[in-house]
Amino acid sequence: MTNHNMTNREVCDLIFVDYATKKPFLNLDFANVTTTELTGESVFAYGGKGHPKCVRFSGDRGGTLTVETQIQTAKLWQLVTGGQRSDSASFIVRKEYAVGEDGAAIVLDDAPVPGTVTVYAADDDCGTELACTVTGKDAALTAALTAGARVIVYYMKEMTEGVQRINIKSTSFPGNFIVYGDTVMKTENDEVLPYKLTCYKAAPQGSLSLSYSNTGDPGSITITCDLLADSDGNILDLTLIGE
Repeated sequence: MTNHNMTNREVCDLIFVDYATKKPFLNLDFANVTTTELTGESVFAYGGKGHPKCVRFSGDRGGTLTVETQIQTAKLWQLVTGGQRSDSASFIVRKEYAVGEDGAAIVLDDAPVPGTVTVYAADDDCGTELACTVTGKDAALTAALTAGARVIVYYMKEMTEGVQRINIKSTSFPGNFIVYGDTVMKTENDEVLPYKLTCYKAAPQGSLSLSYSNTGDPGSITITCDLLADSDGNILDLTLIGE
């Protein structure tokens, strides 16, 4: 095969395969930047006049795989955090209602989690709580207000459809993955050659920064995986496919 002079200006598509089960876990084909770094350390023996370096010992071979992406998925959060996926979630809802003609009745949009309803006058949000009783979606103020008066209601809503929740505990840690990368290299002769990498045992570091802003570029996250050696000592393959 020809020894090509080549360069790269394209991101890697990555397939993460669970290291234990060998089953595909995530197809990450939406990254903006993928970077592979190999690391190692050298220790020297010194001897003679001038204290020169005489013998080098190499070790601590390792590296990192870093992914920068503006596109996110719940499965990506799960990969980085090691959290458990669930199809149900509970969260707080804030709604404004007008009480009924009796000055007490409030019909909620949802059946709240029992014991979670809190009501305030609309002009006293999070101020003095108005006592009420709740049955299903129907709430009734203990002390009636003027008919049509506005109130603010907070309650917990439980969802079991269309939900992807990643539950991260203090004991949650990401697993290990085999990662297959796919990109292209371009030669001085304008040839485009397929280029593949294989990380034999990649361990996500577990750090995740999620930012939310209404100005500037879309939020971006960076994922860093430590490259470990597998049981055969393999760390990384770099494969160029020629003509």
